[in-house]
Amino acid sequence: MKRLINYRPSKPIMLALGIAPFLILLFAYQLGSDFRKAENEKDKLLPSYSEIGMAVDRMAFTPDKRSGDYLFWKDTKSSLTRIATGIVLSATLGLVIGLAAGALPIVSAPLNPLITAISLIPPMAILPILFIVFGLGELSKVMLIVIGVSPFLIRDMLQRTKDLPTEQLVKAQTLGGNSWQIIVRVILPQTLPRLIDAVRLSLGSAWLFLIAAEAIAATDGLGYRIFLVRRYMSMDVILPYVLWITCLAFMLDWVLNQTSKVVFPWYHAAK
Repeated sequence: MKRLINYRPSKPIMLALGIAPFLILLFAYQLGSDFRKAENEKDKLLPSYSEIGMAVDRMAFTPDKRSGDYLFWKDTKSSLTRIATGIVLSATLGLVIGLAAGALPIVSAPLNPLITAISLIPPMAILPILFIVFGLGELSKVMLIVIGVSPFLIRDMLQRTKDLPTEQLVKAQTLGGNSWQIIVRVILPQTLPRLIDAVRLSLGSAWLFLIAAEAIAATDGLGYRIFLVRRYMSMDVILPYVLWITCLAFMLDWVLNQTSKVVFPWYHAAK
C-alpha cells in the first residue's frame, strides 16, 4: 500500500495543482462581483473584470489629460527606481558591515550591540524624523528602505560569517594568508550567495516601507496612486495596482534567484 506521504505528482499534475488555486480565486471573485452588482449596479467594492480592464486601459495605455504621461508606467518606474536604490544600498551596507563584524572581533565588539539596538527600532516610527532630516524628496523614501532592511542584512551576514567552519580559516592562515586575503578569498565568496538569499527574504519588508513612504509624501509611485484613489473607492484601480506590485515583487525575487544560480552554481548544488 502506497502511503500518501510518499506520493510524488508528475510535472503536469504539479502545474495543474499550482494553477488551480488561482482559478478558484478568480471564479470566486467573479461570483462575488456578480452578486454585489445584482444588488447594486454602482457597487465599487468588487468591480467587474470589464471595469478593471477599462481602468487598466485608462491608467496604462491612455495619456493623462493634464501631464500627458502614462500614469501606470510612470508610477512603476518611480517605485522600481526607489526600491532598487534602497535594496542596493542596504545590500552593500549589509555585506560590508556584516562581513567586517563577523570576521574581525575588534569590529564586532563595538558594533554588535549597536546593530542589535538599531534593528529593534520600528522603521515606521522614525518616518517623520526622516522627512524632517532628509526632506520630502526621493532621499527620505530610499533611506526608509535602507534603515528598515539593512539591519536585518547586517545581522544575517554577521551570523553567516561566524558560521563558516573554523578549519577553513585555520588552513588559510597556515598557508600564509593575511586578514585581508582570508576575508576576500575565503569568507566573501561563501557569503555572497547567502547575501542574495537574505535580500530575497527582505523584499517584502522593502516593498512595505516603500508603499508607506509613497503614501505619505510623494507625487508619483505605486503606493502614492493607491492611496490617492482610495478616497474615491476606486477599487478598479487599486486591485490592478496591488496585483502589479505582487508581480513586480515576484519578478525581482525570480531575477535574484536566477542570478544566484548562474553566478554561484556550487552553492545551489550543495543544497
